[in-house]
Amino acid sequence: MTILSRRHLALAAAAMIASASAAMTAEYPERPVTVVIPYAAGGAGDTIMRLLSPLIEKGLGQPLIVDNRAGGGGTIGAQAVAKAAPDGHTLILGATNNFVINQFLFPKVSFDPLASFELITKVADVPSVLYASLSAPPTLSQFIAHAKANPGKLSYASPSVGTTPHLSVERLKQLAGIDLVHIPYRGAPPAMQALVANEVHLYLAGWGVGKAQVETGRVRALAVASRERVPNVPLATAIESGVPGYVTSNWWGLAAPHGTPRPVLDKIYQTVRAALADPAAAQRLNDMGFVPGGEPPQKFLDEAKAEAKIWAETISRGKLAIE
Repeated sequence: MTILSRRHLALAAAAMIASASAAMTAEYPERPVTVVIPYAAGGAGDTIMRLLSPLIEKGLGQPLIVDNRAGGGGTIGAQAVAKAAPDGHTLILGATNNFVINQFLFPKVSFDPLASFELITKVADVPSVLYASLSAPPTLSQFIAHAKANPGKLSYASPSVGTTPHLSVERLKQLAGIDLVHIPYRGAPPAMQALVANEVHLYLAGWGVGKAQVETGRVRALAVASRERVPNVPLATAIESGVPGYVTSNWWGLAAPHGTPRPVLDKIYQTVRAALADPAAAQRLNDMGFVPGGEPPQKFLDEAKAEAKIWAETISRGKLAIE
């Protein structure tokens, strides 16, 4: 075969691939798209997806089926999506731990989400707020100073062992050099109620979780753990309050099984991005304490890889892995 013939074959093959990709994008989706949320109905991910569903359905031209598949700290639903056909008809809307924490927290579960999924975009961010009981020092700097002077005397609540709020406070302990006693509860409501009742001194959650308690004077908000101040959250950052590098949130991201064709991923991304740019939807998300996402897939992946290193270090340093 001559060099010219090989070139002709290569050009023909490239043209066929381009044609097939274009056809795939035009045909996708061919049926309803299932979005698995690996938690029980009624949570933040459920709220986000049901708000955006009408806009995404309009963009894709097919219904969205929200499938709440809870269990195993989110690993059951995540693994089910990872094993689904990579055709864009089964997606996952997962939280921070589903992408960058669980692989280190549960080392015996040989499942790497960053290798098993094609990340599409961060749909919404939920900046974490540090709440304190009325019996605790009133500012973050004073809280840390008091904790350093009284190691092991202050406590913090979490919704459960291994949750993002639990690990986020463990990271605060490491960065600030303080010792707090962890008291896990069965869910966010009883954890917040324990703070209101002065049974614990600290709790970390989104602004939507504790805003009403702050406004009625039942708890204090010390700081928001974001790089910059957050619209509609009238708080200084933890960095401004004396904890350099303390940035943590419970974000929600959309992903597809590994191997899903790029044209399909691009169509999903553009559709979700347009939904997030809708003024009414964006305002509603902001009102609920969410920061709308929409960043490109590569940026989302790069950020996830960087954050995974932080959580791997936090879990290893604190000996927090669950065997």
